[in-house]
Amino acid sequence: MKPHNRRQFIQHTGLGLTAASLFQSPQKLLAQSAGERPVRAEGVTVLNPCNRVPVGLIIDDSTCLVNLNRFAMPQFDTAFVGASKTYHRNWREWPNEIPDSFVRKFGEWCASRGVKGKYSIVPYPACVGRLDRIIPGWTQKELKESIDLVRTLMTPNWDIHPEMCTHTRVIDLKTGHPYEDHSLKFMENFEWTTGRSPDEIGEYMAYALRILKNIGLPCEGVTTPGGFASRALPQLSLATLQSVRDVFGAEVPHYFRHMFDKGEESVVPRVENVSGLNGSDPRCVVSIVGCTGDWTGGWDNVEPGGVDKYITEDLQNGRMVDIIQRGEPAIMVSHWTGMHFNGQELGFKIFQEVVNRLEAKFKNLLWMKLSEISRYWAAKELTHIEKTGGTISLNAPFATTRFTLRANSTNGAVPKLTGNGDSAPLREISNTLELKPGTWLRDAKDVIVCFDLPKGRSQLSV
Repeated sequence: MKPHNRRQFIQHTGLGLTAASLFQSPQKLLAQSAGERPVRAEGVTVLNPCNRVPVGLIIDDSTCLVNLNRFAMPQFDTAFVGASKTYHRNWREWPNEIPDSFVRKFGEWCASRGVKGKYSIVPYPACVGRLDRIIPGWTQKELKESIDLVRTLMTPNWDIHPEMCTHTRVIDLKTGHPYEDHSLKFMENFEWTTGRSPDEIGEYMAYALRILKNIGLPCEGVTTPGGFASRALPQLSLATLQSVRDVFGAEVPHYFRHMFDKGEESVVPRVENVSGLNGSDPRCVVSIVGCTGDWTGGWDNVEPGGVDKYITEDLQNGRMVDIIQRGEPAIMVSHWTGMHFNGQELGFKIFQEVVNRLEAKFKNLLWMKLSEISRYWAAKELTHIEKTGGTISLNAPFATTRFTLRANSTNGAVPKLTGNGDSAPLREISNTLELKPGTWLRDAKDVIVCFDLPKGRSQLSV
């Protein structure tokens, strides 16, 4: 093929610039198969959890020890036959390692502020080595300690995702080695997925997922590297459902592929390929949509967009303000390389100020992991709801916490939840910011009720 620089290639093929996502039109995003949907009663509306706005942070290109993009840059340059200036940066001067001391510093600060999200662990980063085998350049002790740090510090508040296997070259699953072909056709970020079936893509995902399972890291979702599956979106959705269920037994698999950093397109999660709602094995997969660009320094240590792109100093404008005021999940997108920024920690400093400003502006935010958002949205969209008089009957294919709904209530009764043979009154509160499981409040002729939704049948008396 005629050489293109990366931007030309992206414009020609529709592949995305970032390590995770693609600026797709809404029509392409919604072209996924929705699958089944349940009966929903009039007069009952499922709200956001605790009637708050979910927020989160997606971190791409992270892994244990290896500074992924220092090693990825020359591989991308080779695939583009040196024709793209994007890969002519001074990558040789970048450090080989993003140290665990920075992981600890970042993770502890985020935990102290309640920050949650997704943290990638690329299983075979840039072909340097497999995390379940050996990473040349580091001792086995260092590798084990790095994995243990992720398990103990990060997993309580962060979902772990693979970004396929290497984030660079495609692995031959029969040999465990990269294919000999160094072209774009055998780079994970580019053409390999085009024309492949859900089974083929799912098998490749499963290979990456098993490496994470081998090192004891839990996983309920995947992140796509660059343009992975940009021309195989239906196959991607099915492959995620298949592989994450098969390897980890996840009840609600999810994936991160898309983002909109501007415009009016909705960024709510897409619940896709739903089946079996009336049986014993309900299934779905959730597509998480990011709402920002990476303005913390990017995967290639570019000059960052800065704090104001998220939220301005006067707290009045910025992409996060726009999305939060819509009431949609506001999930930021960043890259680990930019967070560390060759030891300057420039991206981390930007993110810290973003959190400070968000806290100063909003009191109704709820930090959530992507798996928590996915589970809530699956329950939100797929729970069968009927209302007869003052009784709301619920049949949930998936349990979730902090399930919150609004319902018309004119009889003045205290809401009561019944499920699994138990019946419990709920505590009345006066302010929506006090909502938590087991509470309710009146709002004109309606009641707003928050409770932990059990799987299966339950009733709410209003």
